[in-house]
Amino acid sequence: MDSSKDQPTSACHVVAVPYPGRGHINPMMNLCKLLASHKADILITFVVTEEWHGFIGSEAKPDNVRFATVPNVIPSELVGASDMDGFIEAIMTNMEAPFELLLGRLEQPPVLIVANTFLPWAIHVGNRRNVPAASFWQIPASVFSVFQHFNLLAENGHFPVDLLERGNERVDYIPGVSSTRLVDLPHFMDGSFPNILRHIHEDFSWVPKAQYLLFPSIYELETQVLDVLRAKFSLPVYTIGPLIPYFNSDNDPSDSGVFNNLKWLDSQPCSSVLYISMGSFLSVSSAQMDEITAGLRESGVWFIWVARGETGRLKEVCGDMGLVVPWCDQVRVLCHSSVGGFLTHCGWNSVREGVFAGVAFLAFPLLMDQGMVCNLIVEDWKVGLRVKKAEVKIDHLVTREEIAG
Repeated sequence: MDSSKDQPTSACHVVAVPYPGRGHINPMMNLCKLLASHKADILITFVVTEEWHGFIGSEAKPDNVRFATVPNVIPSELVGASDMDGFIEAIMTNMEAPFELLLGRLEQPPVLIVANTFLPWAIHVGNRRNVPAASFWQIPASVFSVFQHFNLLAENGHFPVDLLERGNERVDYIPGVSSTRLVDLPHFMDGSFPNILRHIHEDFSWVPKAQYLLFPSIYELETQVLDVLRAKFSLPVYTIGPLIPYFNSDNDPSDSGVFNNLKWLDSQPCSSVLYISMGSFLSVSSAQMDEITAGLRESGVWFIWVARGETGRLKEVCGDMGLVVPWCDQVRVLCHSSVGGFLTHCGWNSVREGVFAGVAFLAFPLLMDQGMVCNLIVEDWKVGLRVKKAEVKIDHLVTREEIAG
């Protein structure tokens, strides 16, 4: 679908370009919904691949947010995780040309491009066409500071580094970032992902060429690092709020599955249920899933567990202590009075929603930025405990005893 030839004239036309992945698309769409709700005469063109339009094209959105598509010039979302190097290379090299062609077909030129920081070519296109661009960094500002000051890691002998030998060493010199173990930094410290790291450095080289830098956070959550970044960049740096999807708690959900989940939660005591979700992209191993289920049984805690692709098996092994579902309205569930805790992989989107809901966290970071998000939860904000302890092996198996305890 391409809505570029069927758009009413609006005073303000914004083009939004999310990175092609659910964890990136959701916060960008939430930003667009927020903009649409605050400015009646805005039109937002939300650019995705044809495949992603098939995934999300029927989801509810404001009338003044419209989809436009570029061809499937990157590997399918269904197999992207199997070759991350190839997936990222395709995004960096194959999407710029069709995106610029799409801009050329728009009847109303945009006044702003909002693009994920990992899509530097969108800024390049904006500069060529004299369209201002905002770089949207949708993970913690502290992670941004790590990459922005990556040279300090090499200067201090921490890149490249053998994490098995030195992973517990502390890094306390990244501006605005509290003391962090090497193993909890984004997992590029051992030099094993050179192509991904090269692309990240390229992404960051384009940030100063944008006209704005946006963070889906609030100043009080990351005060020190935001002060550092505002002092470092000449372009405006904005926190635009946690971008939590809005819902009216007084209205019953239309989806029957969501309604059944909430009905079950209604029958549980206040703050007695543990909500479990380990994300939509990276997942834990089957062996680790077995330890989690055994730990839940031993703990005796009631739970609701979102487990894509594992629902049938987990229902059998978990028994009647809780619900195992393939999907739920996460914000609505977290805000339910019977939910008191959140076992999470520490994805930034999920953590922002948990903070909004006011629940305690059990942190189980897996990869990428999640170790640093875990540090924010446990050490900086002190709103949770770490389940996956201080082992430096990324694939360390957390036992059922640790989970139950």
